[in-house]
Amino acid sequence: MKALPTLLLLLLSFVTVAQTTYLLTPDRIFDGEQFTKNQSVVVSGEKIAAIGTKANLLKKYPSATIIDLQGKTLMPGIIEGHSHLFLHPYNETPWNDQVLKESRSLRTARAVKHAEATLLSGVTTVRDLGTEGAEYDDVGLKQAIEQGIISGPRMLVATKALIATGSYGPSGFATDFEVPQGAEEADGIDDLTKAVRRQISKGADIIKVYADYRWGPNGEARPTFTEAEFKLIVEVAASSGRKTVAHAATPEGMTRAINSGVSTIEHGDGGTPEVWKLMKEKDVCLCPTLAAGDAISQYRGWKKRTDEEPKRIVEKRKSFQEAINTGVKICFGGDVGVYPHGENYRELELMVEYGMKSIDVLKSATSVNADVFELTTKTGRIKTGLLADIIAVDGNPEQNIETFRNVKFVMKTGQVYVNK
Repeated sequence: MKALPTLLLLLLSFVTVAQTTYLLTPDRIFDGEQFTKNQSVVVSGEKIAAIGTKANLLKKYPSATIIDLQGKTLMPGIIEGHSHLFLHPYNETPWNDQVLKESRSLRTARAVKHAEATLLSGVTTVRDLGTEGAEYDDVGLKQAIEQGIISGPRMLVATKALIATGSYGPSGFATDFEVPQGAEEADGIDDLTKAVRRQISKGADIIKVYADYRWGPNGEARPTFTEAEFKLIVEVAASSGRKTVAHAATPEGMTRAINSGVSTIEHGDGGTPEVWKLMKEKDVCLCPTLAAGDAISQYRGWKKRTDEEPKRIVEKRKSFQEAINTGVKICFGGDVGVYPHGENYRELELMVEYGMKSIDVLKSATSVNADVFELTTKTGRIKTGLLADIIAVDGNPEQNIETFRNVKFVMKTGQVYVNK
């Protein structure tokens, strides 16, 4: 067979690397930190190529495909800070039954659909904090998205998460039986070191630890790992360049986790003024998961906006406001999976309802999460050179946070997925 002529090879090479160029023309831009008007954005290939007036950009990119987003706000794709793509709402199937009765193949099939729904809702990146019994299947899901096999958000995965032996679930079975757990049990220096390194070797981007859980003498939440164990986990993870995050809801569990150097506290329901002050001093962020508590309360019979708010909701409002007033950095993350994937907007709305300024909520879901999750050089802002993870919503989201219920435009790494 004859070799192809050099000129033909060059032409084929050019066709292969040819990039689609878009000119996005909205009413306004929220760049992850502030609003601007009379600006448009050029996307070339996977990245944001230029920002400027429409007239000037057309001079430089005359052949760009124009996407008219008049009446809309252009902004970075949402970064979900606390997701479980392998879970589905507990009012459909209780958590125990998902872990014990649903096959991993079934759960993975669901996760594929969850990933797609998440992306189409405007969430272009998720921090997925544990497969809850589905082993390391989040790694494969992430790879399938990266390889273009399925559609979904960019993923940071925690694989199995870590628990102290006997502290998690499913529980309550006869002592003669060992049932599968929703996370990996490990204790002590050798066991924990191996568990952290094993999860990293399997593909974990983050190490998640349960700092406390409902395993007290009367079923109340109590701390799990000692502070020494916690510090070991954080040290081993950090040596590989990875951060540790902690599920924590008790003052003591939160304090141990904070003092050990975790990056974020997940939930934080029982935080006290002293704990919030410590978080502020140590620059540890709170991922409040307001929407999970709201959903669970409704599953238990609370008729929202009709019945009086249950104690859990009242206390959550108070603790969240205390954290904000203390200056604790807030990461957007709702524990989605407890409620339907694709309804990530619930957390945005509750953050505003519980007292956070809309502009700060928008920052939390974009630039703040990008910074905290070490994605600043990739996404989280409308900025030249970053990946083109871009969405658009009707009107001004600072004035109406509910506009995220129907996102009008979704682009991830330069590919358009929604354009209504």
